Amino acid sequence: MKTWGNRQSLDRWITGFDKALRTVSGVVRAQRPRPQSASSPPLAPESARLSAALMRVNHVGEVCAQALYAAQALTSRDPQLQAELARSAQEEEDHLAWCAERLQELDGRVSLLNPLWWSGAFGIGLLAGLAGDRWSLGFVVETERQVEAHLASHLDRLPADDHASRAIVDQMKADEAAHADWAQARGAAPLPEAVRAAMRVAASVMTRTAHHV
Repeated sequence: MKTWGNRQSLDRWITGFDKALRTVSGVVRAQRPRPQSASSPPLAPESARLSAALMRVNHVGEVCAQALYAAQALTSRDPQLQAELARSAQEEEDHLAWCAERLQELDGRVSLLNPLWWSGAFGIGLLAGLAGDRWSLGFVVETERQVEAHLASHLDRLPADDHASRAIVDQMKADEAAHADWAQARGAAPLPEAVRAAMRVAASVMTRTAHHV
């Protein structure tokens, strides 16, 4: 029985490593159709550059989401929770693919620091997971609430005529809210304010850097 458990654990680490390589290398595919707008006229160069910068930041956020969910699934001992985390991770992978596709359309690029972002987020996810499932779920709630607010700010900043990017960000925002609601209902423990503040600072550093690099 112990051997079987060890094999399952090894399989999960191998699967996680494979997914990490695909995430960082950009080899991801969405399972859901990309949200579409009724129309999306060509953007002026300045507007396209702004949209590309914002969508690059969103892409980085999804790289981090893949790392966080992977680490939390690896450290959870609850098979049902592992499956639920995997479902949320797949929705985040949809976001990752949508953002990458939109960046290509805008002649933009992904962040050059994606391996660093992924590694840092994976380490944070491991710490959250090792603290226990209730704290891990609390981390999901706080992360997704902060991401939801971040995406709302991007809807304010995106060019008004960039309907294609707006459709993607709208769906991402709805999914993040659903993930937070699920984790809350699953029994998440509220995080201390000091931890929440540290998460906001780290997110701010990441978004400001990814906007340019």
